[in-house]
Amino acid sequence: MSSDKRRRARIQGGWSSASNNNTGKKLPQPKRPPVSFNAQDSKEDSSKQEEYTQFLFTGSSNKFREKPPVKTITEHGIHDISASENGVSRIRFFPSFIEEKEADRIFRTLLHDLPWKQASDVLPNGSKFLQPRLTAWYGDLPYTYSGQTHQPNAKWHPMLQTVREHLQQSLGILFNSMLANLYRDGHDSVGWHTDKNPAIGDQPTIASLSFGDDRMFELRRNPPPEENGDYTYMEHVNVPVTNGCLLTMEGALQHDWQHRVPKEYHERGARINLTFRLTIPG
Repeated sequence: MSSDKRRRARIQGGWSSASNNNTGKKLPQPKRPPVSFNAQDSKEDSSKQEEYTQFLFTGSSNKFREKPPVKTITEHGIHDISASENGVSRIRFFPSFIEEKEADRIFRTLLHDLPWKQASDVLPNGSKFLQPRLTAWYGDLPYTYSGQTHQPNAKWHPMLQTVREHLQQSLGILFNSMLANLYRDGHDSVGWHTDKNPAIGDQPTIASLSFGDDRMFELRRNPPPEENGDYTYMEHVNVPVTNGCLLTMEGALQHDWQHRVPKEYHERGARINLTFRLTIPG
């Protein structure tokens, strides 16, 4: 064998020998604490494992929780949106309750004639802020909400009297008071609230007529105690309210839901909303 071949054989043998010498040897392992065979320790470890496993399960359940889809009501008719121990929450919706040409005439008259003013809401801490809309009140009795009291105003505008009579005949319900809201443009709004008030009874019917430009009327269901006031996963319902439409809120709706008309950030014209109710003497 030539010297070169013998040299290569020695090198190859060296790599082969090193490989063979490591066969069967274990790599160093990190040191583990000694295993306890004490029955009490074993029981505590098992309990901790159960707690940890349960925590992981509970924590991950909200991670995959989905919001319910927003429902939109556009169809004429009766819509029961929930039921609870308080009763059924019902909406009746009539998209063309007043013919459009007549609705336009009513809008122009009320916009010009009603004594619109910008009132202030009073917060629980006593601070005040101007409402982002104008209002007008008509009623045989005083009515208090959001820290302010509307005094009786029994001199109904003739147009309002005509609308009220038509509404009473159609629904078979008497109304003796009405709060009008004027949303001057898309920046005017009313925030989340409920009309739950002893002055209108436990389960009132509130009839809402719309005139002028379109807006979105939104509702959200009140959360149960375990949600800690979080509305994220509660049902939401939207109703596009248009010129001449009628929407009624009935049953347990003021107990179980809130509603609002949100701000809109594209061009909107003025909208008048008339909300009729029956006020009960105190």
